[in-house]
Amino acid sequence: MHTEAHKALLVRIAEELYEADHTGKPIEQITKRHQGLNIQDAYAIQLLNKDRALTDGKHITGKKIGLTSLAMQQSLGVDQPDFGFLYDSMDATHTGAIPNDALQQPRVEGELAFVLKAPLKGKVTAEEVRAATAYVVPAIEVVASRIKDWKLTIVDTIADNASCGMYVLGNHKVNPEEVDLRQVAMTLSKDGEVVNSGLGSAVMGDPAEAVAWLAHCLGQYGVTLDAGDVVLSGALSAAVPALPGQSFACDFGDLGCVTVKFE
Repeated sequence: MHTEAHKALLVRIAEELYEADHTGKPIEQITKRHQGLNIQDAYAIQLLNKDRALTDGKHITGKKIGLTSLAMQQSLGVDQPDFGFLYDSMDATHTGAIPNDALQQPRVEGELAFVLKAPLKGKVTAEEVRAATAYVVPAIEVVASRIKDWKLTIVDTIADNASCGMYVLGNHKVNPEEVDLRQVAMTLSKDGEVVNSGLGSAVMGDPAEAVAWLAHCLGQYGVTLDAGDVVLSGALSAAVPALPGQSFACDFGDLGCVTVKFE
């Protein structure tokens, strides 16, 4: 049972993250300052700021899965995925550009995005995920951190909405029942130079398995995957830091290429 003091602490941390997001000034690592916080506490903080975002007039466009690849787990020293909420304010698909100072400490990842035509809830299979998906498109997720220097445990990143930043969706739509997403190959380039690459199988063995994991995990927090949701299924390779003026391209071969420019 959480005490009133503990609940007040979670509210205070949520407020710190909200202010950091709006002022552009990152905060010190949460878990260094507050010992004993767990993953349930972190999601409670995240959900407090989700409610505040909705109060502010934002609309949920979907969810993201983070830390699905071994590369990303190793980079943050964690051993399990996490999730966060996507909002309409994060969708940069129309411009393909990230305004200067829009994000703190941005990093670029190449992913596959599932757009759902039917809801998913609780324990589902990868086959059920594919059947509930209208289409899959290549995507770029630009992760960001409201916590200084990306010094994170899994508790820190979950509290910070799984380090969500912005995203760009490609326009080449594929039926996940007709393409083996495990074999999709992606190369990530910065200013025309390839910096890393990955396969769909890097995402929990199969990106559809990651979405199935998400449906089950969300259910524990009273959240569902809904028809129309964009689901960013996780990075195929490690995230690459981005600076103003840089351009990135993620080439998914037959699935097309998606680009983003940092202004």
